Amino acid sequence: MQKKNVIIIGISGASASGKSLLANTIVNELGSNQVVVIPEDSYYKDHKAMPLEERASINYDHPNSMDHDLLCEHLILLQQGKSVEVPTYNFSLHQRDTATRKIGQHSIIVLEGILLFAEPELRELLDIRIFMETALDICLIRRIKRDVNERGRTLDSVLKQYEETVRPMFLQFIEPSKRYADIIIPRGGNNRIAIDMIKAKMRELLGQNHEIKE
Repeated sequence: MQKKNVIIIGISGASASGKSLLANTIVNELGSNQVVVIPEDSYYKDHKAMPLEERASINYDHPNSMDHDLLCEHLILLQQGKSVEVPTYNFSLHQRDTATRKIGQHSIIVLEGILLFAEPELRELLDIRIFMETALDICLIRRIKRDVNERGRTLDSVLKQYEETVRPMFLQFIEPSKRYADIIIPRGGNNRIAIDMIKAKMRELLGQNHEIKE
């Protein structure tokens, strides 16, 4: 791999497949302020003008739900060593918050989300592509626990969304994008061997970047 000042690692897979857990475990265990996690979820398009009921009915698992243009713009700026204001998203209200998160001057960006490999422009910005391969029944159980306990959803609404959009969009967009992955990780975000292997690669990349900066 050619040496770069900023490396972008993409972690994709089904909703609740363990992407966030893997990303945050790796970054926390590395303990380096040169590494940061960006969730693709932060870049959902903003629909504040819509009534809440209409916002809740949007297909959030389709690529059109994401502001990938803004995400690509931010990634390019980060590659150039600049800072960006990452949006924050309120999943209970289905809209962006006014607050943003300023990030920049990192050696490694870990981007995690369901649709990272589905669009060529975004996919081509990723230096390393990791796909989480987790059984869909496990993903559904995790999604129910997360959305009910953390996002204030009802069980019926979670199951309805899963049946109408989450599973169909996985089959249409996410699962086929697996062919673009460099690494496929089974068994979710607690796969200890995968975590250690990725950490070792990231330490190597951090060492290379340190040499470049000196």
